[in-house]
Amino acid sequence: MIVRLDTTTSTMKDAAALAAQGEPHGTAVVANLQTAGIGRQGHVWHSADRGGLYISIILRLPIPAADMPILTMALGLAVQRAVNDLAQVSTDLRWPNDVMLSERKLAGILVQAAEGALIAGIGLNVNQRSFPEELAAIATSLRIETGREFPKDALADRIVAESLRYSGLLVERGKREVLRRFEECSTWPKGKAVEVDGHIRGVTAGLDENGFLLVRTPEKLETIVAGGVRSL
Repeated sequence: MIVRLDTTTSTMKDAAALAAQGEPHGTAVVANLQTAGIGRQGHVWHSADRGGLYISIILRLPIPAADMPILTMALGLAVQRAVNDLAQVSTDLRWPNDVMLSERKLAGILVQAAEGALIAGIGLNVNQRSFPEELAAIATSLRIETGREFPKDALADRIVAESLRYSGLLVERGKREVLRRFEECSTWPKGKAVEVDGHIRGVTAGLDENGFLLVRTPEKLETIVAGGVRSL
């Protein structure tokens, strides 16, 4: 079931409320505008434009909490597949939860536990023509990149379907398969000069068995569990 809204405070809160009512795995809330979008590490997700697409999916999966970072990567693969196929673009995946286009952020993914389920929140910039000054250099939309507008319902339906497929892949084939595909579909895990949270600088050296990013600095091999990773 997909619940379609024009405006909401937060699709993640809406999905959590539905999860509390017992709605099943795969139930999704889709909105054109959020007034209080949630980003990773407590950041605000810019969502005050009806050009965006905001999706939250109830996932009831038999996975341990330790696999949530890998679930986030599986969902990144899902969004990448859906967007690349429908918009005919070539996106990249920035570890751990961003979909990039022309080296700017096109989509972000957040997974939170709520009401006995996992809530996968996905924000995708679709038909925006511009962004606030503080975001213009780091964010983009499909409309900006291609000069075309896209039907958001079709994108939402495909993203939900791919999200269920890739999260099922994690359950059925395990985290190694997700990590292998992420490394194939992203330029970030290996050989990329990066800065982490403004103080660790080095070159990415792959993902460990938990999906954490390895960064080789002049001093040692760092394991990045979480943090803002930017290219140098």
